[in-house]
Amino acid sequence: MPHETPLIATIVIGLVLAFIFGAIANRLRIPPLVGYLVAGVLAGSHTPGFVADQELASELAEIGVILLMFGVGLHFSLKDLLSVRAIAIPGAIVQIVAATLLGAALAWILGWNMQAGFVFGLALSVASTVVLLRAMQERRLIETERGRIAVGWLIVEDLAMVLALVLLPAIAGALNGSSANGGAIHAASDPLVAYFDLGIGGVIALTFGKVAAFVALMLIVGRRVIPWTLHAIAHTGSRELFRLAVLAIALGAAFGASKLFGVSLALGAFFAGMIMSESELSHRAAEESLPLRDAFAVLFFVSVGMLFDPMTIVNDPLPLLATLAIIVIGKSLAAFAIVRAFGYPTGTALIISASLAQIGEFSFILAELGVGLGMLPEEGRDLILGGAILSILLNPLVFAGVTYLRPRLEKRPPEEPAAEKTAAELEPDVEEIRPTTLTDHAVLVGYGRVGSLVGDALKEVGKPFLVIEDADKTVAKLLDDNIETIVGNAASGDILAAANLAQARQLIIAIPNAFEAGQIVVKARAANPLISILARAHSDAEVQHLQDLGADAVIMGEREIARGIVAHILDLDKPELEQPLTEKQ
Repeated sequence: MPHETPLIATIVIGLVLAFIFGAIANRLRIPPLVGYLVAGVLAGSHTPGFVADQELASELAEIGVILLMFGVGLHFSLKDLLSVRAIAIPGAIVQIVAATLLGAALAWILGWNMQAGFVFGLALSVASTVVLLRAMQERRLIETERGRIAVGWLIVEDLAMVLALVLLPAIAGALNGSSANGGAIHAASDPLVAYFDLGIGGVIALTFGKVAAFVALMLIVGRRVIPWTLHAIAHTGSRELFRLAVLAIALGAAFGASKLFGVSLALGAFFAGMIMSESELSHRAAEESLPLRDAFAVLFFVSVGMLFDPMTIVNDPLPLLATLAIIVIGKSLAAFAIVRAFGYPTGTALIISASLAQIGEFSFILAELGVGLGMLPEEGRDLILGGAILSILLNPLVFAGVTYLRPRLEKRPPEEPAAEKTAAELEPDVEEIRPTTLTDHAVLVGYGRVGSLVGDALKEVGKPFLVIEDADKTVAKLLDDNIETIVGNAASGDILAAANLAQARQLIIAIPNAFEAGQIVVKARAANPLISILARAHSDAEVQHLQDLGADAVIMGEREIARGIVAHILDLDKPELEQPLTEKQ
């Protein structure tokens, strides 16, 4: 048994430190990701004590990016992606150009050459996949139009960076001579380019051809093979094999896309998830990949923290602040102007701007490649890393600022009639919470398979009720059915207050997540000690957990299924048992 175990040490120390500092951050009422970043700084080479393996940590973090994009793909469809192409494609391109120009201007001020300014600005233009998606998921925006725009924007940026990673070595080779380091790296990165000696135009055409070939393969072959494989494994009845199939498809598609087509790992995983979303088992696939996805996403933030040298703040404060201003202010203003120019409401523009006000994994890759090609000084890489860390730390504050600014920016003279508003303006907003006027009513949390059945029963008996739901498609259906709905996460105190729990008679928690349900129970019991709380669970431990927190009754699905089966068996046996008695009489 070898004693040197850098992989195990990196995973264990990373997760343990992330847990400790994430818990501290949560206790201080700041986002846990701040604690994850601090954990990474402590595990990095720039602070005393244990030093984790940075290369291993980065590769582990890449798995988190793959699984995160796969999960987003599971909630997306090709129709959703195409529906936002009119804003996502030009918006992302214009924003990349604006951020690149701002970065190049700062590089010129610092005395760098033009190619350094180009690489530096390009690295500042692309948002972090993990941070953007985490922010959208926390605010339940992934399935809204704003979420679709943000994800579409992200996909366009991803494709642009794939092209940049291919072109940079070619540009370096052209500037420094074909025999220079840049040309060698470029040849190594793509044997076809080396063999046919393609120019920059040929490289662009080849890159787009590869991406088109990958997309065609996924749409033609993947659309048939992936759902069929998932259903075949599901019919075996093995949960272990099903979970393994989901991970194999996600990671295999990402790795194959990268190796065979030169597409990024994240983009390959996204398309695999999008194809799998057409299967009826997509919800189960999302549930099976969630725990692993969250664990590796945490390792992403730890790996980012490991790159940061805290002394950069002391050594280069003004350039670092200027870099941060470009990322947080410059990019945000550009995105805001673009979204508004396309006629979207202020709320949508603010959300998109806030979600893009940070940089991450692609920025690190571009910075390392730029330094390796001799196009970017090491000082530029340090500023990019420092700007990434600080922008990720500030991103929750940016969203808080957006929440504060939105009602003030939207104060204007009387608006046009509601009938003339666009669909985007009428879209339910998690930030707009309208309190209910109902009293002596039931509050139903969740309107999925269980919640919708409960809702139908409440409608039949004429009992007044409202629904708390955060899934965009479900909310749209509820509004079409004229069911009063509060959009948001019921674990939020503001959402529960809007449901008027103080004067409600019953709270029915129909969501399957016992941890989140427990938070709702605690807050509901504090708001109304007399309210009747009914919840659902999947195990005896969950039943006990919810009852200990204050639920009056907890229904366990498996137990009710067993009771139903037993009752059915007894009903079938009754005629056989009663027949002899009848004959004797």
